[in-house]
Amino acid sequence: MTRINVSSTSKIVPTRGSLASGKNNVSHSNLETTASALLFAALLIVCSLTVGCSSDKPNPATSTSQTPVMHNTTATTTASMPASPAQTEAAQPAPKKIVHKRPANLTYADKISGVSFQYPRKYDLKTGDDAGKLVSSMPLPMDFVQPGGVALAAVELPGAAYNGNDLAAAFFNVSVNKALTAEQCEEFLAPRPAPSAPADSSVQAAVQPSKLILGDLELQGTEAATGEGIHQSDAKYFHVFQNGACYEFAVSVTTAAPESQLALKHVDRERAFQQLEKILATVKVESVASPDVAASASAAQATTQTTPAQ
Repeated sequence: MTRINVSSTSKIVPTRGSLASGKNNVSHSNLETTASALLFAALLIVCSLTVGCSSDKPNPATSTSQTPVMHNTTATTTASMPASPAQTEAAQPAPKKIVHKRPANLTYADKISGVSFQYPRKYDLKTGDDAGKLVSSMPLPMDFVQPGGVALAAVELPGAAYNGNDLAAAFFNVSVNKALTAEQCEEFLAPRPAPSAPADSSVQAAVQPSKLILGDLELQGTEAATGEGIHQSDAKYFHVFQNGACYEFAVSVTTAAPESQLALKHVDRERAFQQLEKILATVKVESVASPDVAASASAAQATTQTTPAQ
C-alpha cells in the first residue's frame, strides 16, 4: 500500500506573485490527493478480488488420493487369476485310507470228501496226521462201531481259553469211515475209559441216539462222558451217511488239572460246547460223484483251503 504524507512543517511565504500560482498549486495538490486515494482504493479492491479468487479455487488432489491402493488391486488380480495346480491339490481334502478288515471266520473245504465248515480265525486248525494225533490222544476218540475211521480236520479253541482254568482240550473234529454201511453209521459205541484209568473207573453209558438237522443233512447224535472230578471228558458225536461213507462230527471238552494246580477255576463246559457247536452248525457235505474218502485223509493238507467265510 502506498502512503502519501504531507508535511506540515514547511512554511510557504506567500508573495504577491505567487498568490495566483498558489491557488493553482492547491488545486493540483488536491487532485493528487484524490488520485492517490482512488489508487489506494483500487489497490484494495484488486487485492480483495485476488484473495477471493484464490480462496474459490479447488484444492489440488493430494498425492495420497491419486496413488492407487495396491493391496486392493493385488487382491482383485489374485482372485481373477486361476489357482495353480499345486494350490488346487492342497485345497482338496486327502482321500480317506480304506482299511480292509480281515474276516472273522475262515472256511475249511475238502473237495475229495465234499466236507466244508467255517471256524473263527483265532482258532487252531489241524488237518491230516496232526488232526489224527489230536483226536486219538483224547479219552473219547472216534465213535464208529467198526474200525477204519480217519480224521480229516480238527479245530481247537485258542490258547486264551485255557488261561486260569482246568481246561485240557476242547475241539471240533471231522472223521470218515468208508467201511460202514448206512445202518452201521447210525450206531455208536459205548464210551470206554481211558487206558490209564483203573478198571472200576466210573463210566457213564452213552445216551440214546438223537437227531440233528443241518440244512438238508439229517444227523444221528449221541453224548458220552468218562472220568470224574478234575479228570473228565465229555463228547457229542453226530453221524451221517453220505457219498457211500459214514461221516462223524464231534465236539469234545476235557479237563485235567495237575495236582499242583487244583486251585484253578473250573471251566464252564456248557459255554465251551456252545462255542464248538457254532462250528458244527456250519457243516456241509457236498455230493461227490466218485468219492474216495479214505484217500482224502492223506491228501487233506494239500486240499485244505482256509479262505475267508462268505
